[in-house]
Amino acid sequence: MFGNLSLLTLQQYWWFLISLIGAFFVFITFVQGGQTLLYSIAKDEKQRDMLVASLGRKWELSFTSLVLFGGALFAAFPLFYAVSFGGAYYVWMAILFCFIVQAVSYEYRVKPNNFLGKRTYETFLYINGSLGIILIGIALGTLFTGGNFIRNSMNFSAWTLPSYGLEGALHPFNLAFGFTLFFLARAQAALYFINNIDDAMIHSHAKKQLFKDAILFIGFFVLLVVMLLVMHGFSYNAGVVAHESHKFLNNFLATPLLIVTFGLGTVLVLYALFLTLFKASRRGIWFSGFGVILVVTSLLCLLGFNATPIYPSLSHLASSLTIENSSSSHYTLSVMSYVSLGVPLVLGYIYFVWRAMDKTNITSAEIEADSHHY
Repeated sequence: MFGNLSLLTLQQYWWFLISLIGAFFVFITFVQGGQTLLYSIAKDEKQRDMLVASLGRKWELSFTSLVLFGGALFAAFPLFYAVSFGGAYYVWMAILFCFIVQAVSYEYRVKPNNFLGKRTYETFLYINGSLGIILIGIALGTLFTGGNFIRNSMNFSAWTLPSYGLEGALHPFNLAFGFTLFFLARAQAALYFINNIDDAMIHSHAKKQLFKDAILFIGFFVLLVVMLLVMHGFSYNAGVVAHESHKFLNNFLATPLLIVTFGLGTVLVLYALFLTLFKASRRGIWFSGFGVILVVTSLLCLLGFNATPIYPSLSHLASSLTIENSSSSHYTLSVMSYVSLGVPLVLGYIYFVWRAMDKTNITSAEIEADSHHY
């Protein structure tokens, strides 16, 4: 089946899958968002333990989905992986550090004889949820704005600035992307706590925090969308890369399905906020989750299709990466595509485990009775 598809079709198929994995990761970042709210929503140690226990049930999903995202990029588009992760390595090393301290914190936060104390590990969790997510947003933003690298005919690449990717934090669009993800993660965390924890006080504090973060998220999201639609981009034809005015607006107009999925996802996220804030619903996280997946998948699909580079080079346009010049071979993509048919089974397993973990909501009595909580 897959072996009979053209190489371009396989490349587009894998870019879509990678976009979907990236969108799932963004949804799961409610874990990171919740880590930044431990002292905003919880007003005492017991409530803080409840929040951490709730996040502790899901934190491995965020780490695993990020690794899966990177692994899929490495397998399907190895040249992209090499240029981005190898060239902009200061950014990716900082992101990796933020996720390492997250894993350490969940493991050792309540260990006996913890000489660093809970507060230290909670600070590490805040760093992961704030700096880590903002840096990921900046890194994703560079897929639209470009990176400072050059590539020769042998596909050897080099970064042209000594900041090795950190300069991306100076671009307004990348910063808007980073802060949009940050406040989205915090808003989703509040929705998740309301759904997952059975405590009236936490619900009250989470709603107040949700209102603040929702306003900031909507503001940065609108800014991001406006900047995306008016900014110039890049296109390629027969391997020649050139600037194109309003590239991403043109991509939306050329693919009406993306307009539908992006619009539907946005409506679902706003509906989740409305339900929770004004209808006292506890199911907002599910509407928000589906909405986020639709929006982020749509945004990433603006790249890779319609002759759009997935990583433009600001130093040398001809070095820009596309799905066509950075992918694995037809044989590799075909074999991987057969493996991808097992993804629904993995998703089904995640759903089963999620339901098993959340069969009952977290309560203060449960935390007091569990000496092995996070």
